[in-house]
Amino acid sequence: RIRMTGEGDAGVGPNAVPGDLYVQIGLEPHATFERDENDVHSELMLNIVQATLGAKVEVETLYGIETLKIQPGTQPNTRLRLRGKGIPFLRGAGEGDHYIHVRVQIPEKVSRAERKLLEELGETLK
Repeated sequence: RIRMTGEGDAGVGPNAVPGDLYVQIGLEPHATFERDENDVHSELMLNIVQATLGAKVEVETLYGIETLKIQPGTQPNTRLRLRGKGIPFLRGAGEGDHYIHVRVQIPEKVSRAERKLLEELGETLK
């Protein structure tokens, strides 16, 4: 809610001064980003190969596309931080951060060839 002094309607009478105008601002939820004060949060879906071997992936930020280097062995629920890619501070210099929450997508169905490869991998991990 923002108060704008003297910007409202004039009062009653010949010497009446304008009153105050109050502007109320509401925010709609975003489909990709979630806000926490000046920080922004989003999710990044990786497949099992990207999480295991590492990868370079593109992520959307408030400022455009950024390329992220995913480290080999990245675990589900890892939180990555992009400094200064959040919401600008209203009073003072700087911006909040953008936190990316890593999710690893496990395939629900695999082909025979993929199953065979996963079984071979499973044998080597025992």
